Amino acid sequence: MDISLILAIGFSIFVIVTVAKTARIVPQREQFVIERLGKYSRTLDAGFHILIPFLDKVAYKHSMKEIAVDVSQQTCITRDNIQVDIDGIIYLQVVDARAASYGITDYYFATTQLAQTTLRSEIGKIELDKTFEERDVINARVVETVDKAAEPWGIKVLRYEVKDIMPPASVTDALEKQMRAERERRAVVAKSEGERQAQINVSEGAKQEMINLSEGQKLKQINEAEGKASEIRLIAEATAHGLRTIAAAINEEGGLDAVNLRVAEQYVKEFGQLAKTNNTLIIPSNLGDVGGMVATVMKSMEAARESRVTTEN
Repeated sequence: MDISLILAIGFSIFVIVTVAKTARIVPQREQFVIERLGKYSRTLDAGFHILIPFLDKVAYKHSMKEIAVDVSQQTCITRDNIQVDIDGIIYLQVVDARAASYGITDYYFATTQLAQTTLRSEIGKIELDKTFEERDVINARVVETVDKAAEPWGIKVLRYEVKDIMPPASVTDALEKQMRAERERRAVVAKSEGERQAQINVSEGAKQEMINLSEGQKLKQINEAEGKASEIRLIAEATAHGLRTIAAAINEEGGLDAVNLRVAEQYVKEFGQLAKTNNTLIIPSNLGDVGGMVATVMKSMEAARESRVTTEN
């Protein structure tokens, strides 16, 4: 092969390699850490960049996006000495590419291990029942602790979530029995509350019924009393009207004779009724009683009329 051709090929390769090492395109949401002769030089953001060939090199590449890292399952012991298996997931974000490159060798491993140790510590402070109720508290404490420790590494811990809490089978059975007993207790309480409320409703209904009956009886008595009062008033008015009519008739011409005749008729009628009450015939001791009685009545009526006439004059 011709030496000139070999040199041309070699030069072309050199140029290609030089261009490849000189031009760098950084994708969006990424940062490249550049070293010059083995020493940190600068951090490249997204865009096109020119490097010095053979002097500058891309030492580290970091994504600035949020990263979800799985935290492996581990066994923790609660405050009441119950072993539970817990796994979770932690969300990280690189905020300082230089610190993430030189602050720690592997920030993924470091943050997950720190999250596990913090989780074991927090679980050891609470009882088993509380582990299910205070997940948010546990998550917040893990985030606070790991974020503070990861700050020198250029890592921001955004959140941590407990995925699953698995107690031993024996504890699970005991919890199920406890929950079943609690549900049965609530059912009994609910039933008794329902029966109590039903009895209260019945008694309230009976009470209201008695009140309604008494109110009805009261209104009935009031209506009857008002009716009787109206009846008595009407009878009294009718009687008074009749008496006034009789008095007016007596004052007319021949009125006294009519009254005399009427009294005599009533006396004879009543005496006849008295005689029919038994087989013995009753005869007045003084047959002149009829005339005397009539005279007495007429005399009284005459005195009343004169008194009235005097009063009117």
